[in-house]
Amino acid sequence: MPPDPPASLSLVAAPRWLSVRHDTSYAYDTPVALAHHVAHLRPRATEWQTVEDWALQIEPGADAEPVGMLDVWGNWRHAFSHSSVHEHLQVVSSCRVRVDPVPVPDAALSPAWERAAADLQYKADAVLPPQAAAAPEFSLPSPYAPRAPALAAFATQVFTPGRPLLEAAIALMHLVHQQFEYLPHSTTVATAALQALAQRQGVCQDFAHVMIGALRSLGLAARYVSGYILTQPAPGEPRLVGADASHAWVAVWCPVLGWVALDPTNAVLAGVDHVSVAWGRDYGDVAPLRGVIRGGGSALPRVGVTVAPLEETGE
Repeated sequence: MPPDPPASLSLVAAPRWLSVRHDTSYAYDTPVALAHHVAHLRPRATEWQTVEDWALQIEPGADAEPVGMLDVWGNWRHAFSHSSVHEHLQVVSSCRVRVDPVPVPDAALSPAWERAAADLQYKADAVLPPQAAAAPEFSLPSPYAPRAPALAAFATQVFTPGRPLLEAAIALMHLVHQQFEYLPHSTTVATAALQALAQRQGVCQDFAHVMIGALRSLGLAARYVSGYILTQPAPGEPRLVGADASHAWVAVWCPVLGWVALDPTNAVLAGVDHVSVAWGRDYGDVAPLRGVIRGGGSALPRVGVTVAPLEETGE
């Protein structure tokens, strides 16, 4: 469940140390004879995030130690297999992460959004700076976040002519937050942006896909970020272990300011309460755990995520 949205876009000034545990378990309807899995569960090391340690536990044990490698976007991806019969699977990712505050950008410094979109169009002789090299790819449609007239029309409510890109993107974040109801189980992992736009409800994944699709439909670049968020319990109530879920937000490419991370579910800039795991074109590129199995029936996973400040864990 998302926390109540803060009143402003201000960020915590001090670094945050967080402990994260992500537990996925399957109790299969029928025995599984063979399984191959891929996980995006190890947080990224970034300019603003330091991963102190990370561990992956798999029960029953995999055939071999999970193979970790970096994908095309620099995310950690781990593959593992089971060739013996098993009736359950539990995958636990745990880590400690330091998240430093990200300077709040001055939205007025960003160029007009039309200029930014024009700069992303293909030019045979264009030479982009390293930070911008991946931006054109993230302006293209993807399965969950396509380009579409309906998404463009939604965006143009706030992307008025000549408006600074980041100012408009922040307004779009608020528009999604205001017009969409956060309603668990109203969508599935297969729900794409157009369906979520039509029903105006969903979860963080849907909020992110709608915003990304809207930006791309105007020719702008946006990527999907998967990770976790520290949620605050109600006053006087203890933090609920396993009550949180994995989270998703958006990073929009802005010339001058670079990639700026916006969380439409909570209407805030991503800050010290956000732990970045992976980013890609949409959810399909960075699903926390997916695989191919022989057998198993139709069992659905049980997922529990706990994010807590380290002082609450006793570490």
